[in-house]
This record gives sequence, C-alpha cells and structure tokens, in this order.
Amino acid sequence: MEDREEEDAGIMTENIKEESKADQSLQEDRLEAHAKTEENESKEEAEQVEADLKVQLCEPFPGLQTGLIRSADLFGYVGIESVLDQMRRKTVKAGFEFNIMVVGQSGLGKSTLVNTLFKSKVSRKSSTPNYEEKISKTVRLHAVSHVIEEKGVKMKLTVIDTPGFGDQINNQNCWEPIVKYVNEQYEKYLREELNVNRKRRIPDSRVHCCIYFLPASGHSLRPIDVEFMKRLGKIVNIVPVIAKADTLTVEERQEFKERIRQDLEANGIHVYPQRELDEDPEDRILNDRIRASIPFAVVGTDKEHQVNGHKVLGRKTKWGIIEVENVAHCEFANLRDLLIRSHLQDLKDVAHNVHYETYRVRRLNESNMNLTVSGSIILSVFLKV
Repeated sequence: MEDREEEDAGIMTENIKEESKADQSLQEDRLEAHAKTEENESKEEAEQVEADLKVQLCEPFPGLQTGLIRSADLFGYVGIESVLDQMRRKTVKAGFEFNIMVVGQSGLGKSTLVNTLFKSKVSRKSSTPNYEEKISKTVRLHAVSHVIEEKGVKMKLTVIDTPGFGDQINNQNCWEPIVKYVNEQYEKYLREELNVNRKRRIPDSRVHCCIYFLPASGHSLRPIDVEFMKRLGKIVNIVPVIAKADTLTVEERQEFKERIRQDLEANGIHVYPQRELDEDPEDRILNDRIRASIPFAVVGTDKEHQVNGHKVLGRKTKWGIIEVENVAHCEFANLRDLLIRSHLQDLKDVAHNVHYETYRVRRLNESNMNLTVSGSIILSVFLKV
C-alpha cells in the first residue's frame, strides 16, 4: 500500500514537472514571439523614419540623389554633435530678446505679476521714479526694457504696458491702439528686412506674447474680453490669466475656468498654444496638458515670508500665507514654466513664422497690387499720348 502511494506520488511529481516544463516552454515561445513582433515593429518604424527623412532630404532638390548614413555606418568620430555646442556658445554670446505685453484693466496686478515672473523690478510702475497711478483717458502704450543676466545668459526683456485699457465707461474700440502698435512693430521689422544694406542682426521689437488679465468675477467672459481676444488672437500669441485668483474658492475657480474655455471655443478664439501648430505627438501631449489648464489662475507678489523654515514668495492673509509658487495654491508656476522654461523659444518662433509671416505676405501682396495699378495707369497715359 505504501509502495503504491509512493509510486502515485512520484507519477504526480513527474506530471507536475512536465506541466511546468510545458508552461515554461509555452511562456518562452510567447516571449520570443512578442520580442520578434516588437523587433519587426521597431524595424518598420525605423524604415518609416528613414523613408520620411529621405523624402525630406529629397524635397528641396528633386533631381539630387541623397542617402541616410547612420552613426554605426561611420568610419569614426566626425564631430557633427559639436554643432549644438557651437550654437549654444553663439546664442549665449549674442544674447536674445523677449517682448511681452500685459493687457487688462487697472487694479488687476499686472505690474506685480510681471515682477514676480522675472523676480525683479521690471514693470513700468516699478521702473518709474515717483510713479503716480492715474486712470488714463485713452489707451496709451508704454514699453520698458531691461537686460536680465542669469548664469551667463543675457536676455533683453521688454515689457509693454497698456494703461487705460478697459477703464472707461465707453470702452468701444479700446483695442485699436494695441492692434496698431503690434502691426507697427511688424512693419518696422519688415522695412529692415527689405533694406538693400540691412543690418546683420535686425532689432526685434515685435510682441512675442500678450498676457491678457481677466478679473476674477466667477461668471464668464465680458464682451470686451471676447472682442479683444478675437482681434488680437489673429496677430499675436495670447495667454489668458485669471488675476487675483485667491479671491475665488477652488470650486469657483474650476467652474470659472470651464466657463471661460467654453466661451473661447464658442467664439472661435485661438489662444496659445494653438492646436493646429503642434509639430509632433510629444508636443501635442504637452500642449494638451497646458490647454486643459488655460486660463491660468494666478496670484502675484514680490514679498517673501517664512514657511517651515524656508523663504517663499507669498501673500499673507489672516487665514494663512498663499504661496505663489505652490501649485496647490495657484497656477503661477505653470504660467512661468510656459512663458520662460518650456515655450519661450516656441513663442518667438510662432510670432515670427506664423503671425509676422501672415502680416508680411499681406503687405507684399498689397505692394504688388499697388505697383500693378500704378503700372496700368502709366501705360494707359502713355498710350493716349
């Protein structure tokens, strides 16, 4: 009896071993098949990228034979990668320009927010000695420039303020001076480009970004907000923000943001970053996250307070300290990252390649039409004579 039990146990053990071997073999086959599939997919992707690159290389020169040489096919180190270091050195040496416009009615904290963004006194109000706040009868634009240096990198920052916007009883066409200013900067740049002996580096006074301040009313966009962003959104990068967002509760803030997004979509207003300008899936994922946060609910201050032994920028109230750079308190950090740390160069590229290019094409077409009309008049006069 015992012998039979031992024999049965041995048979069961062998069966279990065989089953485990079979399972292991099956798992190995599956892994091998999965690896082959991934390898084939990666090969197909690589072939597709190579084909796309060949097409891109061939497009400018249809009759030219081109090929793609990978790093593995090179005989040795060439040094192409050093081009990035060369570009960086040249950019750091020359510095760069960034022009930002702030628009909104008085008392929304435009100057304070700009000072908080760049952690320095860069606003018109901070830069003007004995500055006295007066409500302007008309919209006047004032530009103040500063050179900011951080870790050897120089940036010429120009802040364009728009005192008087939205402060009157009748605000009809109050956006026209701003539209005129933006177009004047495009015209100035275009004239420099068209000069026979143009400068090696054309001074850039074009507006790269416009921060539009919305009052924290908790309702929806006002008619002046809709009209302004409709017109300016076609000629400049607009980033809307909810000013003094600490006056709203978290629930009110979310509802207000959702209503604003609905109003933007309903009125066909395009704010930065524009969906149609996303260059690749990686950009789209990042920009979708930004678009889901627009408009940014921000709080600005230039005062520091002690919180848990650390100095933080914040506004002190009797309920506590609102930390400006704490994403749990407001979205200032998200706005700063967009404007400076992740999309600054893209803002400049879109301003140059999209908005300025649209203006340039329109102006050149107008010039060609004027030349054609003038030529027709001269020809008709000549024929009559």
